[in-house]
Amino acid sequence: MKSLRIFSTRCGNGIFFAGLSILTLATAVLSLWIGSVKLSPALVFNVLIGRETDSVAARIILYSRLPRTCAAMLAGAALSISGVIIQTVLNNPLASPGVIGVNSGAGFTVALVCAIAPLAQQYTPLVAFFGALAGVFLVTILSQRTGASRMTVILAGVAISALFGAGIDTVVTLVPDAVSGITDFRIGGFTGVTMLQLAPAAGLILISLGITLSLSPQMDILALGSDTARSLGLSVSFVRFILLVLAAALAGAAVSFGGLIGFVGLIVPHTMRRFLGENSLPLLFSSALAGAFFVTICDLLARILFSPFELPVGILLAFAGGPFFLWLLFKQKGGRI
Repeated sequence: MKSLRIFSTRCGNGIFFAGLSILTLATAVLSLWIGSVKLSPALVFNVLIGRETDSVAARIILYSRLPRTCAAMLAGAALSISGVIIQTVLNNPLASPGVIGVNSGAGFTVALVCAIAPLAQQYTPLVAFFGALAGVFLVTILSQRTGASRMTVILAGVAISALFGAGIDTVVTLVPDAVSGITDFRIGGFTGVTMLQLAPAAGLILISLGITLSLSPQMDILALGSDTARSLGLSVSFVRFILLVLAAALAGAAVSFGGLIGFVGLIVPHTMRRFLGENSLPLLFSSALAGAFFVTICDLLARILFSPFELPVGILLAFAGGPFFLWLLFKQKGGRI
């Protein structure tokens, strides 16, 4: 009977992953197909396989929609996985890259480097990584050394995020041309993203995703609590450090091309936990797929809802994430999260 339940669970998870993969792929195809310029599915297919490359429609797909779709999928997957990691390490279901200042830290260092060394903008993924790392370690050190409650850690994260935000405003005020399109950067969006800009961040994201998936057994042990993990032979401090570095790399890379996109790392992991539970490997894998789907569909809606006008995707994510965060706060207060 036990083996039957295990088989049933694995079968159910397999169906869920297959359905989620198909949904994510379908959303990516829709993102290439639908927009202000109407294109046929056959044309999109011919462009992607290289049969047509010289037409205006082909240039729209290859140089506008394809980079934007790839950027949305990569950012969604990266921020979702970063959220899973941070929630596990801090043992706090309210934590996410946008809430505790990780995204803002990455944004601040990007703005600072753009102001000091404009020619070094090709290194923004690396620069954003160090900013995100600073944000995540500030909150982690605070939570560990003060023994702060979950709510206090979140409030501290909000304060750190505000400080980094003030730093961005200071840089932009003193050097107005530091970050071109600062409004879009602060809100978050993928307008104007190119494959050349996306390539280094994509490499960092994919490598970090692979390492994080390989560390899923250690994440399961860490989720049991520090004392239990140590009793099982886990080097808690080292594993936490590696996981936080990976969370910073993922969030920083996403910020480097997508701006300060919020709430993805909060909404997606919680949703996937309701379907799959707390087991880290399926949670990480499903969060990557669901994050890619969620951000891509939001970006598509941002493009078409008010056509010919276009909203930055960060606005739609804020409309979705704000109420979701408040709902989690009320559940936290009731002790049911």
